Amino acid sequence: MDRIALISDIHANITALEAVIKDIKDRGITHIYCLGDLVIKGANPDKVIDLVKENCEVVLKGNCDEIACSDRGIERKFWTTEKIGKERIAYLKKLPIMHEFYLSGQLVRLFHASPNSLEHIFNPMYSNIDNRYSCLELNNALEMFKNTKFIGKNDIDDTPDIVGYGHIHTPNILKYKNKTLFNTGSVGAPNEMENDGKEHKTNSFSTLATYSILEGNIGSKELGPISITNVRVPYDIEKEISMLENSDMPNKEKTIFCLRTASINFEKE
Repeated sequence: MDRIALISDIHANITALEAVIKDIKDRGITHIYCLGDLVIKGANPDKVIDLVKENCEVVLKGNCDEIACSDRGIERKFWTTEKIGKERIAYLKKLPIMHEFYLSGQLVRLFHASPNSLEHIFNPMYSNIDNRYSCLELNNALEMFKNTKFIGKNDIDDTPDIVGYGHIHTPNILKYKNKTLFNTGSVGAPNEMENDGKEHKTNSFSTLATYSILEGNIGSKELGPISITNVRVPYDIEKEISMLENSDMPNKEKTIFCLRTASINFEKE
């Protein structure tokens, strides 16, 4: 059977990306797909883009990639936009939104966040109803399987059996009404939504870089064995933090907090 490693939400964390790619190659996996958000939050967006280009046969666009290569980002000289330069900006602009293929008789569809946009959120473990993301929340798992204009699909197209996505930074696998939905977690900025934002030993698992492995027969419409595995990989967090501290990147304190605590609750500190 074939194996595909799915990485997402690297967020310019070169140390985590290098560790994950090493783990993937140590397992003998040769197919690597990236589900977006290569940049923003970390100190090395240029190096991350180059390493992803070198190792991934499929690369999709995430919401942070869209921001970094936007006209607004270029005009306002965002730190990341300035750091990556014109050629990498052009690369991000051309990235596709969606990728799909058959695997052991199942139609697999991949995108960064949802079939509605690069920013809509579906999180089966956590509600965003009472915060600033409430207007982007999807409440039904079946919405993630819809054919929409945003991803270039319509009512006559087949709907997927399996959907893989990133964006929420927390890995999970959900089976719902004969459909399977899984999230890869985040390579470069993993989080646990209910973490209290304190540094303690229980964070040691949640702060590990995460990715997923799909196993089956690529391109086959015949039913066969298939599996989805979520993987966590340790990496040198303090090395990455040192690069952040030595950079001129703005608002780096928030990223450092997230790396050490696997929490987004920086404002509560």
